[in-house]
Amino acid sequence: MYGLPITTERKKQLPKKAVYAKFDLKPSQRDGFDADVSRMDIVAALSPATLPAIAAGENIKNIYVLAVQLKRKDYDSKSIVLLSRLIPQNILFALQFEADTQFAVYHADRLIRSAWMPTGEAKIALSGLSMDAVWENIVKSIGGIEMEQGKTLTQQIQTNEQRAKTLAQIAALARKMASEKQPRRKREYFEIIKKLKSNL
Repeated sequence: MYGLPITTERKKQLPKKAVYAKFDLKPSQRDGFDADVSRMDIVAALSPATLPAIAAGENIKNIYVLAVQLKRKDYDSKSIVLLSRLIPQNILFALQFEADTQFAVYHADRLIRSAWMPTGEAKIALSGLSMDAVWENIVKSIGGIEMEQGKTLTQQIQTNEQRAKTLAQIAALARKMASEKQPRRKREYFEIIKKLKSNL
């Protein structure tokens, strides 16, 4: 499944009722979760025991692959974040809606997601000599993250987020500048855009 070695495969349902009972969710959390999630199954366990060529990491010993059947494609990401926080494991989510799948991981207090793809084409490539490296490469692959020299993965995610915010700000100011009639205001917008671009 998902191009993973057969040695990693597992079949264990994670009943929603068991999650509710164990973690004592508030009614609003339960309702939100129930509106999004239909069923959850652990479909793979990645560890040195199931992947003999990969050593245990300093921080990460196991990664679980959790297939989540969704009731709607435009699910609330809070449902998946909640699950990530409740279960103290490194989880790779395979979010499935009808014939499509989206991969997601919760890393550095952020939910990082892939694009949707046909389930038959949804594959996870494993690379790295330790579980730490495997997890980092999964996160990079799902988020399409290109690493800059000297940055950790968490730093790179923060940098990319900041860059995306700045680009959105520049686009909004450019629209305002285009519709502005007063030359003085136009110039002010231009100067702000120039400064933001230099920060990039």
